[in-house]
Amino acid sequence: MIITDVDVICLRIPAREATCVWGEDAVIVRVHTDLGITGIGESDTSPMAVKAFIETPNSNLACFGLRDILVGENPLEIGRLWDKMYEASSYMGRRGGGIHAMSAVDIALWDIASQHYGVPVHTLLGGKYRKKIKAYGTFIPDDSPEECARLALDLVGKGFRALKFGGGSFGLNPEGDVAVVRSVREAVGPEIELMIDMVSRWRTYGHALAMSRRLEPFNLSWIEEPVPSDHLDAYARLTSATSQKVSGGEILTTRYEFRDFIEQGKPDIVQPDITRCGGISEMKKIADLADLNGVQLVPHGFSTGILLSATVQFLAACPHGDLMEYSLSDSALATDLVENPITFEDGYVTVPDTPGLGITLNDEIINRYRVDF
Repeated sequence: MIITDVDVICLRIPAREATCVWGEDAVIVRVHTDLGITGIGESDTSPMAVKAFIETPNSNLACFGLRDILVGENPLEIGRLWDKMYEASSYMGRRGGGIHAMSAVDIALWDIASQHYGVPVHTLLGGKYRKKIKAYGTFIPDDSPEECARLALDLVGKGFRALKFGGGSFGLNPEGDVAVVRSVREAVGPEIELMIDMVSRWRTYGHALAMSRRLEPFNLSWIEEPVPSDHLDAYARLTSATSQKVSGGEILTTRYEFRDFIEQGKPDIVQPDITRCGGISEMKKIADLADLNGVQLVPHGFSTGILLSATVQFLAACPHGDLMEYSLSDSALATDLVENPITFEDGYVTVPDTPGLGITLNDEIINRYRVDF
């Protein structure tokens, strides 16, 4: 079997000149083979950046587009192809967008291999440790504390026993932030796990520490991305100074960045995104790093059903992969792009046993929102 083509589908709901927010755009990568098996992957990043990294012609021996690297290769040699992509695109792609594009391709290659061998991805990864995975629901909070409480109660009513919120204007007004957290905690009660995502808005160690202490009465399970991931010393100091767990890492790529983050930033929890960090292949190595350093791994995931399916397959094969994020975006790309999404019930998602990622894409949604700027 050989790879015959790699095509990129860019999706966007708002117009080109309009502002796009989380969940309103997406990029799908499809890897085609001569045996008719097609693998599907995605990256939660700039769709046009992924398209450029995959389709660009080469400039030199270390500056190839991923399509040129892959066509004619055996898709089952996933590890070798990861290394080949990493080296042959190294001038432009060793971090950031280049690894994001590789992530989508890598997921598609695991999808192909799983279909070829007729077993689930989690079997190829070493076997299934669990039939279901606890999922926490993530939502973008409203400016109104009362509306946030209503949203949280609605999700508890749908079966979620753990919730996280962040984004919007949350993190920009300390008094407002405390009011929102208080309102949500009082609404859902003490038994529901509650986490917040600050998307780096607290900026400095001093402010982050002060806010963390103000929020201690609300028993948060963790505070995510309180400061930028580059501020490793601030992470290390905050982790040792506050009672809440500190998490981060969704914007990091490869085992190399996560090694520095874990060893120097000393977070309690790392949150690689399988569609950004280097795909399933690199996620395995990051998980090993986390285990070796006694750090919990809880993947980031706020995109389409493709990301959700890949994450479920990966966590099912992890000894400690017992918690995952579940996007509650109401975007059509989050809710309708995959016709047969992973099922959620009573706080858990079910691990499928079908070969491949086991998903069917909705062509109507693709045709409606496909763009090519």
